[in-house]
Amino acid sequence: MGERVEFRPESAYRPAASSYTLLPFRFARIPGVPGRVLVTSEVGEWHFLGGTEFRAFVGGALDPTSDTYADLHAKHFLVEGDPTTAIRLLAAKYRTRKSFLRDGPGLHVFVTTLRCDHSCTYCQVSRRPISESGFDMSERTALAAIDRLFESPSPTLTVEFQGGEPLVGFDRLRHVTEAIVARNRTEGRNITFSMTSTLHLATDEMLAFFRQHGFQLSTSLDGPAWLHDANRPMPTRDSHRRTVAAIERARAVLGHDKVTALTTLTRRSLDHPEAIVDEYVRLGFRSVFLRPLSPFGFAARAARRIGYSAEEFLRFYERALGHILDLNRQGVGIDEAYAGILLTHVLTPFPTGYADLRSPTGAGLGAVVYNYDGAVYASDESRMLAEAGDPTFRLGTVHDRWADLMRSPAMDLLLATGIAEVLPGCSDCAFLPYCGADPVFNLAREGEPVGHRPTNDHCRKHTGLFHLLFRRLAEADPHVLRTFLSWVTRGASDAAHAREAA
Repeated sequence: MGERVEFRPESAYRPAASSYTLLPFRFARIPGVPGRVLVTSEVGEWHFLGGTEFRAFVGGALDPTSDTYADLHAKHFLVEGDPTTAIRLLAAKYRTRKSFLRDGPGLHVFVTTLRCDHSCTYCQVSRRPISESGFDMSERTALAAIDRLFESPSPTLTVEFQGGEPLVGFDRLRHVTEAIVARNRTEGRNITFSMTSTLHLATDEMLAFFRQHGFQLSTSLDGPAWLHDANRPMPTRDSHRRTVAAIERARAVLGHDKVTALTTLTRRSLDHPEAIVDEYVRLGFRSVFLRPLSPFGFAARAARRIGYSAEEFLRFYERALGHILDLNRQGVGIDEAYAGILLTHVLTPFPTGYADLRSPTGAGLGAVVYNYDGAVYASDESRMLAEAGDPTFRLGTVHDRWADLMRSPAMDLLLATGIAEVLPGCSDCAFLPYCGADPVFNLAREGEPVGHRPTNDHCRKHTGLFHLLFRRLAEADPHVLRTFLSWVTRGASDAAHAREAA
């Protein structure tokens, strides 16, 4: 008989307990996801851990043979041995996530007129009747603004026309567009044109011009006729009918995907999320942008009548998102554009063009606004503040050099208060990699640009939205995951062009 062979116990063949180092991370517990902890990395990687796993992870006792260990190692939540390679990889991911800083502001807004034919209940702008004079951009101001546009360093520029109603001053819009196109023959920039407008005044000649220059058009559609007409009244009481007709005319000339719309939500909107979404489906839109009221400029005066809390908005949004996901389950392809932007931040390593969710802030660094009177602002919201009497974020005038605009006291303040990574309440937030700083909002709502997170509506709204989206991700419903991924790969960039309604 052969010699008896004895094997050591299974435990003897397991690798020795790993000694690992934790890399920077933040964590949160998501309402509706009991017993699990969300961890997020400095570069936006994320993972859900059970309570026991989380305690083992932070205590250096995570089982090195577990799938969880492998996942956290791959996502750079932990590193074994020399961390040099892991840190280099993290740095590369961080550069990608912050790549919007490389080229300077890409969005340049031209406010060619304050005149408008609407009297919307939530309008932010000190609009003027069509018959008034003195509220249109002059040729001298326009040419100086174009000089500033081409002094900016970005190779890719979006020129957006706003108002008032920009079609009231179409001749100036056309002049600016043609001057930019002519100048660009030697500048060689990649330029996209867009316009926010009711589109009611668009003629065949105007639409042909927009088609010639590849314009993206954005309009407002607040839902069914009864709701849209209440929010956006006209003396003729047919704003919705005219808007729908204008959308169809514009689609016929420019193409279906060249016309986008967004809704602004008033208090009366909050009880009707399904009706609002269904109206977008009825009109053939593939995306709906559910935008809460703005606290800027003259809209703030109407807040007591038509406003609501962040919590009321979030209850509305959860219903709307659930309805949109149900429609997708039934084969109706429509996304919620803001969710698409947030999910792009969560599910990909890439930034979006959405200036409001940047850190450092997108105001001044991602966008500038040339007002009809020659003033230059860090954002459209900064312009609204100035119209209401607070010019804090006025960078200068179109006759100042670009370098001087970027060195202005307003830019110094934005840089000092617009980096979320160093703001109290933001620096340790699990959602920091996906969110941004908004000093203009903070100044408008709280009287100073840093803001107080526990009472800050921007923070409460976005925390609620991230809770909602991560709860859906944690549930891992295959249909929801496929739908979310489809929103990331289509349409989120279009939403950035529809940021402001006419």
